[in-house]
Amino acid sequence: MTLRLRTAHTADLAPAELRAVRTLLDDAFEGDFSEEDWDHTLGGVHALVHDDTGLAAHGAVVQRRVLHHGRSLRTGYVEGVAVRADVRRQGLGGRVMAALEGVIDRAYSLGALSATNEGEGLYAARGWQPWPGRIHAFSPDSPDGIVHLPDEEVWLFLRPASVGRLDPAYELVFDWRDGDVL
Repeated sequence: MTLRLRTAHTADLAPAELRAVRTLLDDAFEGDFSEEDWDHTLGGVHALVHDDTGLAAHGAVVQRRVLHHGRSLRTGYVEGVAVRADVRRQGLGGRVMAALEGVIDRAYSLGALSATNEGEGLYAARGWQPWPGRIHAFSPDSPDGIVHLPDEEVWLFLRPASVGRLDPAYELVFDWRDGDVL
C-alpha cells in the first residue's frame, strides 16, 4: 500500500477534498461531529494521509488565542484528527500528528487540543501533557466576560512549543467560538 502525506491550508483544498475530510470525520466520530466542529476544523493547515483507496487520515491545526498570566499566546489548536476505521492502529494518526506538531513548533507559542478517550493515548505517547490547571473562555453571555469550563479541564492537552512550561496556578482563557468552546 502506498501512503502519501500532504499538508495544505484550507484555501488550497479542492471542494472534493473537503467533502472527503468531512465524510471521514463524520464516520470516525459516528455522526457526533457537528457543524460547529466542522467550522472549527477549517481555516488552518491540514495534514492528510491518502492510501490507494482514498483519504485514510486527517488532522488540522488552526490559530487560537489563549491568555495566560497576562500574556496572549498564539496557539496552534489541533482539530479534526481521525483515521479511517480499516487502517487504524497502523501509525497514521502519528504521521498526521507529526506533521501538525511541526507546524505548531515552527509557527506557534503553544499547542493545544481537546482529547477524546480514543485519542488520549496517542497524544500522551507523543509528549502532549494534560493541563492540570483551570480553563476559562471569553463569553458574550457572561456578565464577567469569561466562563469557567470545568468539564473541559479533563481533556485539555498542551504542547509547550516556544513558550515553555506554563504555570498551572494561572488559568488559561481561550478565545470564544460558537458551539463547543474548546
